[in-house]
Amino acid sequence: MNASWSTTASPRPAIPGPDTEAVRARDRRHVWHTWTPLAADRSALTLSHGSGHHVWDIDGRVYLDASALNSTCGYAHPDVLRAIVEQASRLHHFDLSVAGHEPAGLLAERLAGQLPPGMDKTLFVNSGSEGFDAAVMMAVSYWTHLGRPRSRVVTFARSYHGATLLSRSLSTLPRNRHLLDSPLPVTRVELPIEPRLSRQEEALPALLAAFERAIGDDPDDLPAAVVVEPFLNVGGGVVLPPGFLRELRALCDVTGTLLVLDEVFTAYGRCGAMFAARREDVTPDILVSSKGLSGGYVPIAAVTVRQRVHDTFDRDPVIGGLRYGHTTSGHAVACAAALATLDVLEKQGLPERAERIGTDLLGRLTPLTDAEEVVDVRGLGLILIVETTSPDLASRVLTRARERGLLLRQVGAAVMAVPPLVIDDEGAAAVAQGLTEAVTDVSG
Repeated sequence: MNASWSTTASPRPAIPGPDTEAVRARDRRHVWHTWTPLAADRSALTLSHGSGHHVWDIDGRVYLDASALNSTCGYAHPDVLRAIVEQASRLHHFDLSVAGHEPAGLLAERLAGQLPPGMDKTLFVNSGSEGFDAAVMMAVSYWTHLGRPRSRVVTFARSYHGATLLSRSLSTLPRNRHLLDSPLPVTRVELPIEPRLSRQEEALPALLAAFERAIGDDPDDLPAAVVVEPFLNVGGGVVLPPGFLRELRALCDVTGTLLVLDEVFTAYGRCGAMFAARREDVTPDILVSSKGLSGGYVPIAAVTVRQRVHDTFDRDPVIGGLRYGHTTSGHAVACAAALATLDVLEKQGLPERAERIGTDLLGRLTPLTDAEEVVDVRGLGLILIVETTSPDLASRVLTRARERGLLLRQVGAAVMAVPPLVIDDEGAAAVAQGLTEAVTDVSG
């Protein structure tokens, strides 16, 4: 890492530019913000630049960012920036349906080295939503190739796997509902126990029993795949009981059902390990990863599969391969950014650091459970959740924290802190203090 680069904020003026109100007015006139009520004004917080785990708005105010789901290396990391510039100046991209390029090969090889033996093939796309579409298509196609068609998918009712028609059809979350028919049969598993208790070992038998019933034993109606997030992110910040992935793998093996892990959020150190699957020594059949892969610098996602799944695609009746992809799949600059991000992760031991700092943060925040308005405090790696009694209360906590210079996320009634993995001990202490004070201010 560049010795002059630091995650600690220092006073910096706003980058010179046009009148700030003109910037905000332009945003209000022309930008349609994602996942946002039309009455909300997202231009109120308009960012200018960032460094380490801090960002500055166009008025020059600095914030500690604990809201960036995809930030592994933080902002303006010199090693990642250098890799992006060098690759863009050499070959910015070439369509992988026509030819290959070295960054894609290097990155696919790197991922194979990080995952269990046999997971050797990776399809690159641009987002987790695209990756999940591809994963479900692969799973259903696999059974067709074997001459034993299956199309049903089993997943959590609280799951979130993306915003495309296919991926959002699996979820019952209100924000994901759509007006079109579901493209495939889905069996959704409700949490048999409330989120605050779901992380305990005692929750495991009931959760496994629910999935066993969902999978079933009817040979004419077995699912093509069981698809789960190792941590329910949008579904409420739910930490699942230890051993769940390992036991779910065993359940799938009984019927030959493919296990698809959605590690779009948890992979690349966020969960305290390079992959959540590695925390339980589990080998999925398909693994989708995205957010932290390039640290958010350039969009990219990876769908990595077992060789035995890949090799059935020579039986595809149309092209003898996978009929899926995008012009910018495996973008060369994105692959270069991902390789640089993985270098930083490994050299700085960021997964282990996430586990250590996350454990410390959890200890600092646990006293909030004494507050009447706090239901639970929990965490996984560098994901910290303070569950409150209502979405309105959680929203007010976010507002108060932002006034104090701390950016957080909200999922329903839960407040989530997800700082960049490069955050230092001083920054982590500031997250704990800011979140504690915001909850205290709101709850009185």
